[in-house]
Amino acid sequence: MHLSYDRFGSGEPLLLIQGMSGHRRMWGPEFLGELAEDFDVVAYDHRGVGESDRAESFTIADLADDAAELMTRLGLDSAHIVGISMGGMVAQELALNHPERVRTLTLGCTSAGGFTAGHLGAGLIRVIEAVQAGDRDEIRLAGYEANLSPAFRADPANLEPYAETALSVKVPGPVIQLQIMAAGAFDVTDRVAALTMPVLVVHGTADDMIPVSNGIALGERIPGSKVELFDGVGHLFWWEEPGKSANLIRAHALG
Repeated sequence: MHLSYDRFGSGEPLLLIQGMSGHRRMWGPEFLGELAEDFDVVAYDHRGVGESDRAESFTIADLADDAAELMTRLGLDSAHIVGISMGGMVAQELALNHPERVRTLTLGCTSAGGFTAGHLGAGLIRVIEAVQAGDRDEIRLAGYEANLSPAFRADPANLEPYAETALSVKVPGPVIQLQIMAAGAFDVTDRVAALTMPVLVVHGTADDMIPVSNGIALGERIPGSKVELFDGVGHLFWWEEPGKSANLIRAHALG
């Protein structure tokens, strides 16, 4: 499986795993620049996204195996892992199925129980409806409104940088549909208590995609985990608070 990736910086290896409809550029230059000061950062695209290999039907566990395979190809026996949203689900499967590959685990704006009743935010429902309708402009607007907090969106200047970055890598609608199905079938609520590596859970309290209650519940299920809540911040917490997010990951991974 060929996966497109960017690699930069120096230090201990750090693998970034994006979420549904996301791609490697969605981490943003400020957040990536902060991390590159202390880490050998790898940001990649899931199968079917950008120049990565085409996607057929897959599970979240399959995507986790893709991540492990990429690490092997890059000569990384283990790494600090950061996964957000659907990527946080992938990161959980990676940590459960390949624990020796994970030095520390950061889970952002995600859930242990998939997109089932109680896990869906109103924004996520709007995004799914826009994807199913196939309207590119509506997908862009729904994504912006669902992923970022009202406070962030209050500044009109914030729309264009987000939209330009979001559309800079092709994420086909059928691939997003496959991701939705994979995330919907994901459920590790009875398994995450087995995680033994250091775990940090990060969630914005204004998350309209995966409500903050999911992050709190995830932290409660993982013994010894730390939970950090960003007050008033939306789903893409690292986009709204890049410096604070990078500092949290740095402190968690490097102590």
